[in-house]
Parts: sequence; structure tokens; C-alpha cells
Amino acid sequence: MTRTATVNYLVHKPERQAFELDAGGIVGNLIAPDLAPTEVTVADMRASDAQVSFAADSVGFAHAPTAVSFDGQGDWQGAYDAELTALLRETLAAREVIIFDHTIRVDDPDAVRKPARNVHSDYSTDGAEQRLIDILGAETAAKWRGGHYAFINIWRPVGAPINSAPLGFVRPSSVAPEDWILLDLIYPDRVGQIMGLAGNPDHQWIYISRMTPDEVAYFNIYDNRGRPSVAHSALDMVEDPTIASIRKSIESRTLVRLA
Repeated sequence: MTRTATVNYLVHKPERQAFELDAGGIVGNLIAPDLAPTEVTVADMRASDAQVSFAADSVGFAHAPTAVSFDGQGDWQGAYDAELTALLRETLAAREVIIFDHTIRVDDPDAVRKPARNVHSDYSTDGAEQRLIDILGAETAAKWRGGHYAFINIWRPVGAPINSAPLGFVRPSSVAPEDWILLDLIYPDRVGQIMGLAGNPDHQWIYISRMTPDEVAYFNIYDNRGRPSVAHSALDMVEDPTIASIRKSIESRTLVRLA
């Protein structure tokens, strides 16, 4: 089954482009490069005979209920980190897992963090290598660099099934190298590098409809042994216009050491 959705691709330009987060010292204030809204066809993997796997597509989906409540009450991060660590050990045979960020996003104009509505992947090669040092320090990063490591994101709905702005992914096999655009990511206290994606009619978009809080997507952002990074974005679409629930999700960023 296929659906249509709108995504915001990046646009090739001769000059270097950047996203500026918390611009002007205002939390949640974002200054973005020019974006190109584009209607795309999206395949619903829940209603398809086609298969999607982390090995082939750099994204996997799993039934992974959580005992954690993300209502802001209490210290939930330790328990959730343990759940995600177990998931990555089981699905990817991860030897070591470091979870270094959780971002809760709410599709509301007043939310501090809203769904990311641009087609991107979270790190360039240089950005990933610098983040490795930021997290581990130069000495330990050098040891990890000699082995196999990856940055993996894990995304989960919070509170209710996703009815609008679901997370969609582009199959890496449909992306041409020249589609990627290097972007700076400017924070008040540091500068990173990410990759944006320019539009290409060959792109094959996939998602799972009505994902529930008991389901997760886990996807590759950077792998030092060459596994493709997967471009992703919130999809501007609505599953059922009679349902008024607000899209809420948590995305966790992890650094994993692989066998």
C-alpha cells in the first residue's frame, strides 16, 4: 500500500548552508536553509509484502514495549537506557552501547522541540568523528576508531499511535551520492555537521503506519565500516482526519561498538 506525503528537501547551492538551533539564544528558535516542499509516494511497510531490514536498508522496526513513562515525572532515563541497550544487543549484537541524548518532540507550535521536517541524516563523516571524540575523549575514541562502531538512533511514539507526521525513511539504495548536501549545525555552544538530502524522483520512501508506543524504529546514522546512512524526515500526512491526537515521540541517540 502506498500513500502520498509532503517532505522538505534541501536545495543545492554554491555556498555552505547551515541550520542554526536556539538561534539568538531563544530555546527552540530555528533558522533553516531554503527548503523545497515536495510530494512523494510512501510505501507503508505494515501493509506491504516487501521486506525492510536493517541489513539491507539501514533501518529496522521492532516490537519493543517499554515500562517507562515519559510524562516528565521522576528519573526515567536510567531505566529507558537499560531497555534500549538490551534492544541493541539483541538486534545488532552490539558489544557496548552508550546512550548520549534523548529528544522528546511534540507536533505543536508552542513545543520546544518539534518534529524535524527536513530530509536529513544526523552526521557527516567529519561530524561523526568529532562527536565520537566529544563523547569518549580523544584517547578512547582512537581505540574505538580501530574497531567497528556506529551511531544508531532509536525512535518511539509516546502516548498514542502516530496519526500525523509519521517518521519516514529513504531506502539508501535509491539515493545517489550527489543527492547529499553537507550542512553545518550551529548550536549556541558548538558547531556540528549533518547531511541534508536534495530531491530525486528515484528516492524510495518507506514508513510504518500508525506506529504505537510499543514499537520502535532503529536506524543507522553513521557507520565507520561503510553501512549507508539513512535519510529521514517527518512526513506531512494524516492517517485518519477524524482523529485529533497530537504526534509525540522520543528519539534517542546512541553510540554502539559492534563485533
